[in-house]
Amino acid sequence: MISTKGRYALRVMIDLAQQNTDEYIPLKDIAERQEISKKYLEIIAKDLVTGKLIEGASGKHGGYRLKKKPEEYSVGEIVELMEGSVAPVACLQPDAENCPRKKACQTLPMWEELYQLERDFFYGKKLSDLI
Repeated sequence: MISTKGRYALRVMIDLAQQNTDEYIPLKDIAERQEISKKYLEIIAKDLVTGKLIEGASGKHGGYRLKKKPEEYSVGEIVELMEGSVAPVACLQPDAENCPRKKACQTLPMWEELYQLERDFFYGKKLSDLI
């Protein structure tokens, strides 16, 4: 399940993309348009900056802007930055230890197929597809 934080991060990214400018967009403007608490968006924006998806500037003309063009962002990279791996089971997490039941696990192929479907879906969608 995608959390509120992940969903709101997508909304921030869409909002920035829709502005179609190289100018920095004040967070308060994004918060008003998206009807999301500015305080909560500060946390999300910080994570997006740390993840190098957006950049921020402070001061009179400060705010946030995309670092790349909307078509260069996949929904998958945004979701995984905010949520972590979309792996449906722990043994498929990127940092998972080798499971001793891997060869005998009758459900593993199903989980691997679901994981691949999720990755293909999220990484196949671009931010530009949502605007």
